[in-house]
Amino acid sequence: MTADIQLTASAARRVAAIAAKLSKPAVLRLAVEGGGCAGFSYKFALGEPEAGDAEAETDGVKLVVDEVSLDLVRGSAVDFVEDMGGSAFKVTNPNAASGCGCGSSFSI
Repeated sequence: MTADIQLTASAARRVAAIAAKLSKPAVLRLAVEGGGCAGFSYKFALGEPEAGDAEAETDGVKLVVDEVSLDLVRGSAVDFVEDMGGSAFKVTNPNAASGCGCGSSFSI
């Protein structure tokens, strides 16, 4: 486990529910890709830990981030939020200089 990233209890519950429904391991992979309306975008997928990944674990659910993406999200927390506009995983990224209205894109 690392203090570089965090997975909230709400996000862990949602990942566990999705993974159980799909008969997959409860491992959420967060990656950063170039693009999106602000320069970088977050990508989420169920997956397995790989060599070199940073890992965080909450309630038996893992969040994994590759080495390259970690440089852009170090210190971040991944949460699952539900509101009138819908529900989604949300990254609170202290490295982001700005974001966009959709919440899935950011710039450094």
